Amino acid sequence: MAALMVAGCSTEQPASERYHRLATYPVYLNKAADDPVDAETVAEISTVTPDGNTVIYTDAAAKRIGFLDIHDAAKPAGLGTLSLAELGNADDQPTSVAAVGDFVMVVVDTTGGDFAHPSGRVDIVRVADRARVHSIGLGGQPDSIAISPDGSFAAIAIENQRDEDATPPDREQGDLPQPPTGFVQLIDLADEPTAWTPHRVDFDVDAARAAGLDTPEDLEPEYVAINSRGQVAVTLQENNGIAIIDGRTGAVSQIFSAGSTSVDGIDTAEDGAIDQTGSIPDTPREPDAIGWIGDDHLATANEGDWKGGTRGWTIFDANTGEVVWDAGNSFEQLAVRTGLHIESRAESKGPEPEGLAVTEIGGKPTALIASERSNFVAAYDVSDVTAPVLRQIMPTTPGPEGVLPIPARNLLVISSEADDASAGVRASVTVYGYGDEYAAPGGPAFPSIVSGDVDGAPIGWGALSALAADPADENRLYTSPDIAVGPSRILGIDLSKTPALIDSALPVTSNGRPVTLDIEGVSARPDGGFVLAVEGEEGPGNQLVYVAADGTIERRVALPADIAAGLGGRGLEGVAVDGDSVWVALQRELSGDPVGVARIGRYTPGGDTWEWFGYPLESTSAAGDWIGLSEIAVHDGVLLVLERDKLNGPDARVKAIYRVAVPDAPGVTSAAQAPRVLPKTLARNLLPDLQASNGYVQEKVEGFAIAGNGNLYVVTDNDGLDDANGETQFLDLGPAGDALRP
Repeated sequence: MAALMVAGCSTEQPASERYHRLATYPVYLNKAADDPVDAETVAEISTVTPDGNTVIYTDAAAKRIGFLDIHDAAKPAGLGTLSLAELGNADDQPTSVAAVGDFVMVVVDTTGGDFAHPSGRVDIVRVADRARVHSIGLGGQPDSIAISPDGSFAAIAIENQRDEDATPPDREQGDLPQPPTGFVQLIDLADEPTAWTPHRVDFDVDAARAAGLDTPEDLEPEYVAINSRGQVAVTLQENNGIAIIDGRTGAVSQIFSAGSTSVDGIDTAEDGAIDQTGSIPDTPREPDAIGWIGDDHLATANEGDWKGGTRGWTIFDANTGEVVWDAGNSFEQLAVRTGLHIESRAESKGPEPEGLAVTEIGGKPTALIASERSNFVAAYDVSDVTAPVLRQIMPTTPGPEGVLPIPARNLLVISSEADDASAGVRASVTVYGYGDEYAAPGGPAFPSIVSGDVDGAPIGWGALSALAADPADENRLYTSPDIAVGPSRILGIDLSKTPALIDSALPVTSNGRPVTLDIEGVSARPDGGFVLAVEGEEGPGNQLVYVAADGTIERRVALPADIAAGLGGRGLEGVAVDGDSVWVALQRELSGDPVGVARIGRYTPGGDTWEWFGYPLESTSAAGDWIGLSEIAVHDGVLLVLERDKLNGPDARVKAIYRVAVPDAPGVTSAAQAPRVLPKTLARNLLPDLQASNGYVQEKVEGFAIAGNGNLYVVTDNDGLDDANGETQFLDLGPAGDALRP
């Protein structure tokens, strides 16, 4: 293998120089009492009252705004919601919010799907009693709002967005122009709210054309930010441009193109593999969010729209429009390195940087960039705008869009717009606190496991489904992604590094060619090589696969036909080599076996024989839930079995390791025979360990191992970010003798 390098993602900086996750609040907990628990509800853009204690967020899915008490930042409390039906019409949608004194400005889209006749308003709502005191017509469909640093005026981007299903003459479907064009509204906040009126700012088409903007006759302002001079920066996302407005006079001082760039070393094919040899040539940046770094530089999150998106972020000189720094492929590589790469977006816009905020932490200007698809916010020191330095990466729930620093309290609030009740992955507000005052004992800092770089690219990984000790190295484990990330590889983990380091990737091959297997269990053989537990789509596909030390498949061992026939779509989940025996765990009950009894199998290679024992599963009363096994190991002469439910977040109940005595009598040899049920005792409840990081509790805790150094390690399977928030927790629970009950 080529030389390994490690880039970024260090968690070794002191607590005083890090954000610490304090809480993750699923916003469905803040819904109206009569709303169904599975009704879609999200948190998109958020603001905070001047005292820093009440977060107000938009919920376009449920057409309301929500209120959250963060007096105790570690224990957010829902304060209920305000439906837009109470302010206007049940079909209205909030697009942004901004707190001003005792009020919150609620930006409302009233277009209702009539793209040719866009409309909107801003409602001024008194926070104390949630009464509307004034409403201002905006003359078009609004997007974002920003308040000047001195509180003297507001700027609102009037996007007048395109209809993606419409086809303009001689253009492609969803293309521009689709009049009317957009503009910006400025609102003077000097008087009482009832006196606030808008001042419309239009853009000069010729100036936009001269700047090289796409379709300048139909400009679509997306996002606004204001500096200390009162200058308003506006992204024109679909037009790939940026404009600067004097917020006090309304004069447009500058329009410039965001430009195009080529990006190499990224994954551009949705083929199930993390192949970082792709590129996007000469692609428009099409920035979404924008923020000022001081008064002379601008940072943009280059999400892209239908023609562009460069998977990173850029810093511009605001006076000249010139690029002073661009992320290139580094933002996507950050996602890959931390297991947050989303393969289903490889052909589109990858991690899709969308949200952005600039603040000061630890006395240094810091840019916070949110990845909409890879579910993280990255913090960069931008003291030198020509050379930003990655400080930290923070995991979120899916679809982080709102990035809200609260400098007076050293807090950061991240609101997420994706809500999937069917998968139990709910939109949330995540609260981080910066510095020593918020540091506390708990789970490991994120990331707890990363990959090193080989030939300039990080080792791709995700969906870690197993752990196994290295018999020859006490500070080494092996793991493998399941079928969500192929082709199959056995990954080596160096435990002596912080975070733990994936430093090798051994391809699994057959006849010299890589194969893709649904590897759910790995066990390293003392004589070299591995035994893999491979789950099939149906029962007959479940196999033990023996792999040589060089990754070559030596042989495959099928399960007995009658056992395989009773598995359905749930099969092998764990494997453990124990001398002359190989133990396996089947995830669920075999067809015909008693409800609540899964099977543990013992395979004897010498005689090519199988025998089976019963394992008593915990029970569940949650609708749609089931309990199953995820891993098996042998330690100090007993079996250790990992058992879990399929619930996550606040609903999670069963995530535990149990101890089972190695049976002293033979097991049954067929599916027709009822297996003897082995007694079990709780060895460790893993729920407190999973909750300690104050994140969204992961559903799939799937692997554990006791390394040669004697410590117990546990890993979660992030499902490759499909139906999951993507965070991988790699837990070092200390000496096994202390971590596991006797």
